[in-house]
Amino acid sequence: MKSFKQPNTKASKWRRIWLIVAIVVVLSGLVGSFTVMRLYNQNLKPVSASQKSVQVTIPSGATVKEIAAILQDKGVIRAAWAFDWYVRTNSLRERLQAGTYSLHPSQSVSEIAEALTNGKVDTSLVTVLPGQRLDQIRSSLINNSGFSAESVDAALEPSQYADHPALADKPVEASLEGYLYPESYQKTSETTPETIIRASLDEMQKRLTPDVRAAFVAQGLNVHQGVILASIVEQEAGSAEDKPIIAQVFLSRMRQDMLLGSDVTAFYGAIVADAEPTVFYDSPYNTRLHAGLPPGAISNVTESSLQAVAHPASTDYLFFVAGDDGKTYFSHTNEEHEALTQEHCKTLCS
Repeated sequence: MKSFKQPNTKASKWRRIWLIVAIVVVLSGLVGSFTVMRLYNQNLKPVSASQKSVQVTIPSGATVKEIAAILQDKGVIRAAWAFDWYVRTNSLRERLQAGTYSLHPSQSVSEIAEALTNGKVDTSLVTVLPGQRLDQIRSSLINNSGFSAESVDAALEPSQYADHPALADKPVEASLEGYLYPESYQKTSETTPETIIRASLDEMQKRLTPDVRAAFVAQGLNVHQGVILASIVEQEAGSAEDKPIIAQVFLSRMRQDMLLGSDVTAFYGAIVADAEPTVFYDSPYNTRLHAGLPPGAISNVTESSLQAVAHPASTDYLFFVAGDDGKTYFSHTNEEHEALTQEHCKTLCS
């Protein structure tokens, strides 16, 4: 009779154990991977449905982990690790750009990553209003645009723009009064006050065309004088239609050696001296008391004011008064002017 070898039950037992362990490990890995992927995909979703804008500044040189931490801290992503993983697996690390972004909790990680890689930085507008004095522009840059007083004051130093073509005829000692063109300019986190000033000067240069410059000369003015007179027209005119006629009045008075007699120049001289703005305040700007143009512009100017001085109306008035009804009344003689003033300017002229 043959004898049969008994199977090694101990070895078989261990094989079964290892097989079970392997299966458990594999299943655990699969379950773990599934759980991680599910958690990952969940964390790629928006934090909420909120459309609230959140300002997020990404500093230059920040790592992906640092950017992810900033975004999580600001509440626009669910988990920093998920953003980090998304950026790395999609090879976006080198494309993230510094800047200030306007993000929303309703954006997904992919949308936020797109904004950061495409450099969709938040921009806001810095607006220089028409007819503003230099001190008003300064205040606006500080109070409305967030620039420091020190940086704005440094930016308004005219010597650093000496090579700008818009200032080619400006006397060295003169400020930038009158030369900052009224317009809206885009501002990002990288924008400096100097950037805004240069952009404003660029816009002014576009209006100081060769035709305008030549037309100033034809009127007996250099460019700086043309800007000064345009600023007076800017302040005096109630409408764009009045500007060429008002420019004609002032040019005619200058040619006849008459005082310009502009109230707004007197007011300017008082205001910049921190005094009560009246027509009686004696300053070099008061053209009721001093002959010729004031020493500088009294505000910024619009294109229509520059054009009015360059191409004044063909009328021959010597006087005008702004009526209480908002209309401007022109006259040839002082007697006519006084009569129109009494009839139409009872409130404003009192």
